[in-house]
Amino acid sequence: MNGGLSCDRFVFEGFLPVKKGRQTRLNELKAETRTMILYESPQRIVRTLTDLGEVLGTDRPAGISRELTKLHEKNARGTLGEVLAHFSAKEPKGEFVVCVAGGEA
Repeated sequence: MNGGLSCDRFVFEGFLPVKKGRQTRLNELKAETRTMILYESPQRIVRTLTDLGEVLGTDRPAGISRELTKLHEKNARGTLGEVLAHFSAKEPKGEFVVCVAGGEA
């Protein structure tokens, strides 16, 4: 475990669909037991965290990295609800990597 997220097994999801197929894909992730890694833009990070919280539960552990491997890299960890509150309070900038703990096996 690293920061509350399992590192031994993970799945890279890339970007979630923006419109068509988004809800279907989110519902499929409900059954995922591995740590999920996604990309997101600053324009959609709040929406994605909201959607993930609604489907997976706001108490699901998550870690968000902004501008990964760059000079202004920032990280936030907590539950989906906590990181949503963090990014809702201030306009998000930069590219995001979102890591969300998998569900119980």
